[in-house]
Amino acid sequence: MKLDITPRAANLQYAIRDIVVAAKQYEKRTGEKPLYLNIGDPIKYDWKTPQYMVDAICKAAQDGWNGYSPSDGEEQLRVAAAEKEKRVNGIDVDPNRMIVTSGVSEAIQFLTGALIRDGSELLVPGPSYPPYISYVKFFGGNPVAYRTIEEDDWNPDTDDLRKKITDKTVGILVINPNNPTGSVYNEKTLREIVAIAGEHGLPLISDEIYDQLTYDEPQTPMLRIAGDVPVIGFNGVSKVYLAPGWRVGYAYFSDTNGELEPLYDAMIRQARIRICLNSTAQIAAATALAGDGSHLKETMSRLRVRRNLIHKRLNEIDSISTRLPEAAFYIMPKIDLRGRWKDDAEFVKDVLAETGVVFVPGRGFGEEYGAGHFRSVFLPPPEMIQEAMNRLDGFMAKH
Repeated sequence: MKLDITPRAANLQYAIRDIVVAAKQYEKRTGEKPLYLNIGDPIKYDWKTPQYMVDAICKAAQDGWNGYSPSDGEEQLRVAAAEKEKRVNGIDVDPNRMIVTSGVSEAIQFLTGALIRDGSELLVPGPSYPPYISYVKFFGGNPVAYRTIEEDDWNPDTDDLRKKITDKTVGILVINPNNPTGSVYNEKTLREIVAIAGEHGLPLISDEIYDQLTYDEPQTPMLRIAGDVPVIGFNGVSKVYLAPGWRVGYAYFSDTNGELEPLYDAMIRQARIRICLNSTAQIAAATALAGDGSHLKETMSRLRVRRNLIHKRLNEIDSISTRLPEAAFYIMPKIDLRGRWKDDAEFVKDVLAETGVVFVPGRGFGEEYGAGHFRSVFLPPPEMIQEAMNRLDGFMAKH
């Protein structure tokens, strides 16, 4: 059989899960289970989906929500998402201009499938969540990273962003709160980004999946300050509501004169091809979004302890330094490689091979601004974080 595989598929990478291949090899070689600090899935550790949500998904199935749903999503969910955005973030979104997606990942696929053609450029924060990079490349475009300033808690460098706009630029992506850095962008910087987008007639793509997982200062929703600049917003139940496996996300479209209508139409056409999202999970997600978020107080209290612990331990280890995350459950330490490793990818692989601790190489989030770093989650219990840091400390002392 002759198989001519396209380079766009053969060359796809996703650093967060690609490292698992090496972790499985470690487990096979040593017989020991690795300490996974690579994937932002609370359920892999000692977190549970709130019981009222579990009850809701069981009830939805029992009530007969087991057939196909509309391709743009069940109305009940779209309305609940719009009401949540108003209640939590103080923004008005139209449930009839919303598409329910399989997590934010599918929303990224639909967006890039609609916007990107050969040579198109999407401005993404550097470092950035890998699917934005991969999907832009998949559809023949170029992800162009604008600098975020580590010393300024990873806030965007708006001068750098402005310099990187060309006639091929199709949009500006903002991930706030941010994965992988855990930063919360300040409002002054966001307003500067809005002004740049308006000046150049570019839409803003605002990924706000971690909107309620902030430790001190709340995030500023892009739509609240966007004025007449069109905004495509992404959100869902995976992180805040501790249900990543439900794969329920949504994209909303907000503009003043219908400028986004062609984009909405192009994305909904893709949604029709994949038929629909899991109907049972949609109904349960509507219950989650309508809830009072009472689980968040305990969630953030537990996360704060783990954040402070890993931040302290990392900064005590030779050749490693890191900023204190302001949101989510990620931390992005810098490594002083000193010629001991050729890059962060080799560093992460050596840490794994010698200690069994699984991190993600920083270059997986963009080579220009992720290089020389690695990303860790701090979702595990404190004792697991301590063990991972002890192993990393010993590894660095050895080298």
